[in-house]
Amino acid sequence: MRAPSPLWSFGLLRSELLITFRRWRTLALLGVLAAVPVLVGIAVKIETSDGASFGGGGGGGGGGAGPAFISQISNNGLFLVFTALAATLPFFLPMAIGVIAGDAIAGEASAGTLRYLLVAPAGRTRLLLAKYVTVIAFCLAATLVVAVSALAVGALLFPVGDLTTISGTRISFAEGLGRALLIALAVAASLVGVAALGLFVSTLAGSGIAAMATTVGLLITVQILDQIPQLDALQPYFFSHYWLSFADLMREPVYWDDLTRNLGLQVLYAAVFGSAAWARFTAKDITS
Repeated sequence: MRAPSPLWSFGLLRSELLITFRRWRTLALLGVLAAVPVLVGIAVKIETSDGASFGGGGGGGGGGAGPAFISQISNNGLFLVFTALAATLPFFLPMAIGVIAGDAIAGEASAGTLRYLLVAPAGRTRLLLAKYVTVIAFCLAATLVVAVSALAVGALLFPVGDLTTISGTRISFAEGLGRALLIALAVAASLVGVAALGLFVSTLAGSGIAAMATTVGLLITVQILDQIPQLDALQPYFFSHYWLSFADLMREPVYWDDLTRNLGLQVLYAAVFGSAAWARFTAKDITS
């Protein structure tokens, strides 16, 4: 049998992208993510309408990325981008990724369309790869939706201009926009491990809902374990441990250690669970 051409592989990926991003569930998830910066911006605007600083002024170093940025929103709307990403990364963004990844294979199986997909000359490996690339594309799209929504709301409700980094140095608004883009890309990259985990769970389950619920449940469990002091020896290996390291991109100079640890950890999770997903899917008996 002749191997599928690269054009077929591109067509399969294009089809998966169109199907995923046209689903009402995907659009609803993106809509919820876009609404988070709006709610945060309005809350800060109301809180600071009498001239007071939000949250009592400010957070020193060592606190979370959210508190470090949120007190600066009323001074510069660009900080709403950083705050919104910090607010959505622990739960909303990975939950959305878990829904899309968990449904990737199990959703096709429960709908009875997986067997028909494999009748076409795609091959299981190509189909699985197209599914994973589609989930990664959703990671990027979801992160950019949050960032763009926050930028628009921040510019509408608050002044924008030169801004002060966490280190206390001043940078131009253009450089701040560049760092906001880098932070959005870093956040999207932080979700690569969750995407691979969700895809692996999806190959195990026969129901899309069960796969989505399992993925989100694992996500919540890992984040709870990451807060228990007695597990500090294990925590650097949890996929969520370095998620908020993106705040280091707002230092001068940039502190790269935790950023590189985070990216390395995501690559490790993607390799391990991606390989597990491939091994399971290529050996799985497809009956639906």
